[in-house]
Amino acid sequence: MLVEAEIWTVARTDKGNAVLVKPLGSERAVPIFIGQLEAQSILIGLGNVPMPRPLTHDLFISIMEKINVSVERVEVTDLKDGTFYARILMKQGMKKLSIDSRPSDALGLAARLRCPLYIAESVVDEAGVAINLITEDESQLSDGPSAGDLEKGRLQEELEKAIEAENYEEAARLRDAMKDL
Repeated sequence: MLVEAEIWTVARTDKGNAVLVKPLGSERAVPIFIGQLEAQSILIGLGNVPMPRPLTHDLFISIMEKINVSVERVEVTDLKDGTFYARILMKQGMKKLSIDSRPSDALGLAARLRCPLYIAESVVDEAGVAINLITEDESQLSDGPSAGDLEKGRLQEELEKAIEAENYEEAARLRDAMKDL
């Protein structure tokens, strides 16, 4: 049986980067180990950080929009021999589609689209960790720039362009936005 869940955090552990998927209302989270680029992509989606050019997940979403396909939900469905399995449930008109996916890609889409996320109870039972056992050191954002750092960098670039163009009102707005971060 599947239960509704959320992306609780992206963490750095002694085993690498992990996205922690937590069933709603649960005191357990499932660490799914992912690569650095996948972690960054999920963080960008969670932080709703605008990028100057579309990343792979953004491109996929744009293509789906053009062909009138919507994501209904993402599911982490299984854990076999240490490998997690996921699927993306989509809809095109009256047609329903189920696409096999790496969990990191499915979660990258879920982070951007804010669509429902589900995880199999059997996966939680097998791989779940009590959240009170997750130390602060393990729950730090993954190596590399955080979503906030990426946003600050983008704002800094815009600030420099505004100053160069002598658009001081825009520069002041950007300066203030950077301070708020």
